[in-house]
Parts: sequence; structure tokens; C-alpha cells
Amino acid sequence: MKLLHVDASPRGARSSSRALSRFFVDQLRFRMGSLEVDHLDLAVEVPPAVSEMFTIATYTPPDERTDAMRAALAPSDALCRRLLDADALLFAMPMHNWTMPASFKAFVDAIVRGGLTYVATADGRYVGQLGGRETLFITTRGVDLAPGTPFAAMDALTPALRAAFGFIGVADPHFVDAQPLQFAREAERAAALSRAKRGLIEVAERWADGRRPALARTG
Repeated sequence: MKLLHVDASPRGARSSSRALSRFFVDQLRFRMGSLEVDHLDLAVEVPPAVSEMFTIATYTPPDERTDAMRAALAPSDALCRRLLDADALLFAMPMHNWTMPASFKAFVDAIVRGGLTYVATADGRYVGQLGGRETLFITTRGVDLAPGTPFAAMDALTPALRAAFGFIGVADPHFVDAQPLQFAREAERAAALSRAKRGLIEVAERWADGRRPALARTG
């Protein structure tokens, strides 16, 4: 299995989402042995913001693009290739102001690409090209946003991830949410991380066994 492992936290060694993603990779490698990991650190390699040239280029047929257009698309082309070359996808990030970090939004803007990660059909449908890949989102949240909690309605991260990646073919991602962390007592933080690790072990076992991840949530 080739895994694309994307970290989006800017906190470096202090990041809980990075610690959890490393934990998951270790669990998966222990069970699979032959795991190949392509690691992308969005705190180091931030995709360029969408520019006017990028926008024009994406809607220009490939054989009509200028050198400037191709240069504007080159970082996005490379990211799309890394996604399409992977057998499984791991995305780890903190929640920032109820949704995804800016670096991960830039990543999403770069990888939702017509003709690459989705194609338009003659009958007007859009078909995502990432179907069949095991996909896991690890998120860390300052407060508890689980269904039934006071902040549940403020979770803009989960639906945004489902929508963006669903459009490019990821139909059944698994989510492991560590919550509450930042705005919680130490015992609550420890319990949240412990729950998340149990959920990650379950996903690693499922992937190693060749079973599809369920639509359940842990968090």
C-alpha cells in the first residue's frame, strides 16, 4: 500500500494532530510491513493561493495553455499526481475557527481539478477520480463538537471535508476526532487522546485486513 500522509498543523512538535497521525502510521506499518509513505507537510510546503492566472489556466484546454499558464498550474498538477498515485489517504489537521486551517484550504483549492481529480461527462455529470481509496481524516478540536453537545452546530469542518473530497470521489471517509483538547481540563484532554488512539487502532486493523472503513465517527 502507498499512503499519502498530509499534515496541516502549524504547531510542529507540539501538535496533537501530528502526534496522532504518526501514531496511526506506526500502527498501520506494524500491521502491514510493506507500507510506503509519501509525507506532505503543509506547514512547510504551502500550496500557492489561487491567482487570476491559475483560474484562467484551469478553464483553458491543455493544448491551448501558455507557458505562464502551465507554470501557474505546475504545483497543483504535482499535488494531483501525488493523490492519484496513492492507494490510501491520510489527512491530519486541527480545527481553526470551526473549519480547516488555511494551508489545508489552499491544498483543497489545488487538488479539486477538472480533468485530473474529477471529469465532466457528456451527459452533464461530474465523476471523481479518487474512488476506491481508503481515506482517513484525523482532526483535533479545542472543544467537544460531537452530536448533542452545545457546539455541535458550529462544526463547519466535517461537512466541508465531506463535500470537497466527495466531489473528487472519496465516498466513505473515516473520521477520528480528538475532542475536547485546547479548552479542556487535563483529564479531559487525556481521555480525548486515548479515545482517538483507540479509534485509530481500529482503522489500522480494518485497513490491514483489507476491509472498507465504516462511516462511523470516533470523537
